[in-house]
Amino acid sequence: MKLTSQVAALAITLLAAAAGANVAHAADLPTFKLEMNDGKLNPARIEVPAGQRIKIEVHNVGKGAAEFESVQLRKEKVLAPGADSFVVIAPLDPGEYKFFDDFHQTAQGVIVAK
Repeated sequence: MKLTSQVAALAITLLAAAAGANVAHAADLPTFKLEMNDGKLNPARIEVPAGQRIKIEVHNVGKGAAEFESVQLRKEKVLAPGADSFVVIAPLDPGEYKFFDDFHQTAQGVIVAK
């Protein structure tokens, strides 16, 4: 029984270390801010480094729901009014990647990887 509890303790320690490493790693990513406001995106153009994971902090400052969505990047994130969240995007090849607010189809943006 002692060996089982030691193995369990080791597993918990390893899982906690891995979770801490992931949190620290996400915190070190280049981070870009995006505000969504009832069909308006600020900024509508986000320039990011190519070949590097990035984090986009999404803030819904509008009075209605918003959804960050990119078919090209296979990302979507729904935010309630006043909500904040983020998406992590895998390293991108140089180019342009469209995103939009799925609740406000006229709100179109682009991520430009250079």
